[in-house]
Amino acid sequence: MKFMIASDIHGSALYCRQMLDAFEREGAGRLLLLGDILYHGPRNDLPEGYAPKEVIAMLNPVKEYLLCVRGNCDTEVDQMVLDFPILADYCFMELPCGGQDTVTIFATHGHVYNPHHLPTMRSGDILLNGHTHIPACEEILGMNGGKYRYLNPGSVSIPKEGSAHSYMVYENGTFIWKNLDGEEYMSWKTDLRF
Repeated sequence: MKFMIASDIHGSALYCRQMLDAFEREGAGRLLLLGDILYHGPRNDLPEGYAPKEVIAMLNPVKEYLLCVRGNCDTEVDQMVLDFPILADYCFMELPCGGQDTVTIFATHGHVYNPHHLPTMRSGDILLNGHTHIPACEEILGMNGGKYRYLNPGSVSIPKEGSAHSYMVYENGTFIWKNLDGEEYMSWKTDLRF
């Protein structure tokens, strides 16, 4: 199955629409949202097209395709208006990466678990989070000597450090970073782990 991964919509109806257009264009089976869905947060300026009620109206009809983790700007009041669960702090995913092999992904927003505060993982696992609004694909050496891969899709609505409004797709063992127009700008194949 093909997955699309996005983070940090921050209530922008403009960029949420572009993200959903990309989801349709990609033909992915699921869309994993890594948090910060409706609220822009006190540290961010209002994103272009800020309209949380419109974001709600766009996401609720596609709820059966969505998997979500909680961002630092997501609250119980957000859950009251969204028809899909958003309050899990993390999730584990086992995804096929060729043949009988799988890759284990610890998906979270990034404000609690991140490259500087790793969750319990095995060497070779992937830490997937948003929060920084900066795309990333980095090898991390853990305190226990294990090697991990840190991946970040960047931000849909408020990219930082000159990065693009972006998302990722995962299919057949490869992660691909794309801007919202669908142009690829980075990729990583899981069989090239370390």
